Amino acid sequence: MARVKRGTMTHKRHKKVLEKAKGYWGGKRSLFKTAHEQMLKSGNYAYRDRRNRKREFRRLWITRISAACRAEGMQYCRFVQGLTRLGIELDRKVLAEMAVSDPQSFTQLVAKAASALDNAGDAVSAA
Repeated sequence: MARVKRGTMTHKRHKKVLEKAKGYWGGKRSLFKTAHEQMLKSGNYAYRDRRNRKREFRRLWITRISAACRAEGMQYCRFVQGLTRLGIELDRKVLAEMAVSDPQSFTQLVAKAASALDNAGDAVSAA
């Protein structure tokens, strides 16, 4: 059986790793061992942060909606409660975009939510 020399495949594998490591700082971009370690670490960060990004955006949307609600004199939780009672199913992304880009319609939504809460309060006190 013929002898197999593995230099070609090793070179190809190293080249692939160093290609992915372009842009890293220092030896992490040019030394195979450190580049490979950093590439694995970067992959873990990317995997983790794809999930964290969703959390961060949700927090941002809630903050924007809350600020817009408080400008109208209503708490965020009361606003969401009013929308739920009305059966309005807009997600936080849409509400946040509306609060930033279309304040008039957001103000109308806040007024509707407030009236829904007032009507519910009247129904509870009447019972």
